[in-house]
Amino acid sequence: MTKESLKNRAANLWRYAEVLPVENESNVVSLGEGFTPLLKAERLAQTLSIKLNLFIKDESTNPTQSFKARGMTAAVSMAKELGVKKVAAPSAGNAAGALAAYASRAGMETFLFMPTDTPRANIVECEQTGANVFLVDGLITDCGKIVAERKDAEGWFDVSTLKEPYRVEGKKTMGYELAEQMDWTLPDVILYPTGGGTGLIGMWKAFDEMEKMGWINEKRPRMVSVQSIGCAPIVKAFHEGETFAAEFPDAATVASGLRVPKAIGDFLILDALHKSGGTAVAVTDEELIAAVKEIGAAEGLFCAPEGAACLPALRKIVEQNLVQPGETVVIFNTGAGVKYLEAFS
Repeated sequence: MTKESLKNRAANLWRYAEVLPVENESNVVSLGEGFTPLLKAERLAQTLSIKLNLFIKDESTNPTQSFKARGMTAAVSMAKELGVKKVAAPSAGNAAGALAAYASRAGMETFLFMPTDTPRANIVECEQTGANVFLVDGLITDCGKIVAERKDAEGWFDVSTLKEPYRVEGKKTMGYELAEQMDWTLPDVILYPTGGGTGLIGMWKAFDEMEKMGWINEKRPRMVSVQSIGCAPIVKAFHEGETFAAEFPDAATVASGLRVPKAIGDFLILDALHKSGGTAVAVTDEELIAAVKEIGAAEGLFCAPEGAACLPALRKIVEQNLVQPGETVVIFNTGAGVKYLEAFS
């Protein structure tokens, strides 16, 4: 695989097959995911107090309308290659929808455990794509405990975040795409909404891989982890100088994908933030919900609350002089606002 060879490949995630784990192409389970738009957000940029080159990487155009499709195409393809028949996972919503879709396409049985207050769209999506759905009175961490306790007896392949190595491989393609779409010059700053954090971890891995291949230089974007004040374990740990993040008590936010009180990959997220010279920022639910409408009115995107959280976070780091005039900034919209209608009622 060379930068030149990519020009003749299909515009999807599997254009980067050589750096993905599947060995036999016949095992790839795809719904056309990846190569999502990188949109210049000129009208939104005009609302900022300094002049920036602002872009939005819009992951809502993926199958199942979120970046979770990237991880699941890789995980389910590898599960197929390994002969897996049953998969299971806890989820705050979008990961469940993606796993249900890809597993059904692969002919696997799916068992999903979600909090009872998961957005209705996610629950219906999973049911309509053939999954066995179980609602749990608790948080995603409680759902994860059920999967861990039952997987051996039930014969499930556990697709929980970072309990297998393949989802992060799929998500790292966001880093490859971003570099390719920006002509192999990475932005100065990336703001990424952080729950489990595999997207951020995956991109950081991709940057190292591309440097080793000679595709990019050693310069890295400053990585900014964005969370809700109602669930901000990474933000707290970062500013307290901790290597690991303590479980966040009484986690609550309308941005369900950010409601992860304890991320398994916390140390990897924090390491990337520190090594990149980045930071971690928390915003209120009021700020992120208002940002959904602001982004929609300015750029025509109906973002997920998680992605929209990056806008008030950007304003905060601009105020703190952590971004300089003329720099290039990319914010990631990780999903579609249409899946969160309860948040806007």
